[in-house]
Amino acid sequence: MTVVDSLWLPRSTCDVSCLPARSDGHVPAVTMLKRVVVTGTVLLLAALSVPILALLPQRGLIAAQRRLARAVLAGLGISHHAVGRIPQSGALLVANHVSWLDVVVILAHAPARLLAKREVRAWPLIGRLAATLGTVFVDRSRPKTLPATVARIRAELAAGGVVAVFPEGTTWCGRMGGTFRPAMFQAAVDAAAPVVPVRLTFAQGGTPTTVAAFIGDETLLTSLRRVVAARGLSIELKAHATMYPQPSSSRRVLARAATSVVAA
Repeated sequence: MTVVDSLWLPRSTCDVSCLPARSDGHVPAVTMLKRVVVTGTVLLLAALSVPILALLPQRGLIAAQRRLARAVLAGLGISHHAVGRIPQSGALLVANHVSWLDVVVILAHAPARLLAKREVRAWPLIGRLAATLGTVFVDRSRPKTLPATVARIRAELAAGGVVAVFPEGTTWCGRMGGTFRPAMFQAAVDAAAPVVPVRLTFAQGGTPTTVAAFIGDETLLTSLRRVVAARGLSIELKAHATMYPQPSSSRRVLARAATSVVAA
C-alpha cells in the first residue's frame, strides 16, 4: 500500500496574533537577569549532554533522555504532569503540536523515539541532540522518501519501541489545531502496534495560554526567550484510550478518529 499520497506540507493559520499581548495580566514575567541565567543554563545543559548521550547504550540512553528532559523543564521553571496510561513499549504516540516543548515533555514521560522534519537536523545544538537521541528525520519535500520513513517507524514499533509523532505536520497555538495526516498511522497498521492519541495542554497560573506556542516565522531563540520570561507555565500530557488497529484498518480512518479524540 502506497503512502506517498499522504505527504503534505501543511501551514498553520496561527501567527503572532495568537500569542498573548505583552500587557496581558495573565502573563507575569521574570526578571531580565533570571532570563539570561536560565537561558544560558539550559543551553549549556543541552550542549554538555550531547557527547555523554552519544556514549550510552540504548537502555541507558532512554533513561538519560528522561532525566535530561526533566532537568530542562525544571531549569525553565515549567511544571508538568501526565494523565492516563503512557505506553512504555511497542506503541505509536500521536500528539497535537504546539511548541518545541512538546518534544521535551513527551521525553520526560515516555521512552520514545521521535519523528521530526529534516530541517530540525540543521538547527544549532538542537539538531545534534535530536540525532543523538535517535530521532527519525523525514524530508517532506521529497515524496519518494516517505515510504522508507514509514518503514523505519514500522520496524521500530515491531521491535517493541515507542515512537512519538506530530501528525498535524506543523505547530498550532493550542486554541486551534490541525488535522492529523494519515501516513505514519500506516506504520502502526503494518506493525500491528497500538496507537495512543495524546493531548498536550499549556496553562499559566491555571489559565490556558498560548505563550509557549512556536508559530509563524519566529526563531527558536525568540520562542525560548518568551518561554523563559513566562512565570507559572505548566504542561499537561493526557494519554487517551488506546486504539488497536487491525491488518485491514484504514490509516485514514485511524487518523480521523485520533484527530477527533485529541481535539475534543
